Order: sequence, then C-alpha cells, then structure tokens
Amino acid sequence: MSCGKRREDCICDVVSDIIDAQDDVVEKHCDTSCETSIQELVSPSTANGGNTTVPFILYCENCKPFIASGVVQTPRGGSGGFAYECVETPVLKAKHFVEGSDCCVKVELLLPVNNGGNQPKPSDKNISDVCRFFPGRSIANFEATGICIIIDLNCFCGITCLPAITPVSPSASNHDKED
Repeated sequence: MSCGKRREDCICDVVSDIIDAQDDVVEKHCDTSCETSIQELVSPSTANGGNTTVPFILYCENCKPFIASGVVQTPRGGSGGFAYECVETPVLKAKHFVEGSDCCVKVELLLPVNNGGNQPKPSDKNISDVCRFFPGRSIANFEATGICIIIDLNCFCGITCLPAITPVSPSASNHDKED
C-alpha cells in the first residue's frame, strides 16, 4: 500500500518522526529485539555461552504470525519401524539464502520445549497464534527439528527476534507431547 502523494500523511513518516523525537529524550533500548539478539550472538564481550542461533517469528501481511509446518519421521516404540508426525511452530532459524535468489531463505523449524526437553501441547486456540505455543511459563529452550522449508521473505511484513540461544538436539523422546 502506498502513502500517496502527500508524504506527511504516510504512517511510516509519522512513526519515523515519533522515533526521532523519542531518541532526543530517551536512550533507545529494547530487551528483546533483532538488533539486541544479533549483538548478543556476535559480541565477544557478551558471555553468550556459545549460543548459535537467533530464533525469530515472521508475520504475514494480515498481521497474523506465520505458523510453519512440516513432517518428521519418528521411530515407533517397541514395534520397530517409523511413523510420521506433523510439527507446527511459529519459531524459525535461518539457515542460508537460496543461491540465485534475492530474498528466499531456507529456515529450520524450532519447537518450543520445556526443561525436560518435551514439547508441551499448544494451549487453547482462542489465544494468539504465537502465545498458544508458549503455555504458562513452561518453555525453556527450542529444539532443532531438522525440518527445513524455503520461504520468500518478500511475503512477510514483520519479524520479531527472540534472545540468542543454542537449540537442543532432536531426539525421539522429545517429540512426545506433554499435557
């Protein structure tokens, strides 16, 4: 959507003016932001504990969070063989840009997990699509799933970054859902 011919009416310009005015009176600081997370990851002065990832959530043009999904193969209990399980999550890890593309990137799905390494069942679907993946105060880390998808970043209008982490490695028991 375009601002039209009158620049002073554009929301982007108004928000830019607000930020400029705020910068004049208050120090800029966000505890959770992409800039902060990237700085935590790369700064040698920050004791980041060897973190390897800036997890993030993307938002579509309709202001809804992008809930990525994929299928993972998991071993069946004592019967042997494998089963397929659908995985949904709003949390992603950027892997690399697709060669020859301006804005297509391969991302890995990261599952929110609790201290025990289990993925709690998402709570009531009536809550925000993102918040239902973070029931109560139970999420302690993210699990790498090995599920990768390619997305076109031009299709999104917002991003929020979470603090830098090192995802836990996947294991068959981590895919068991916890009540």
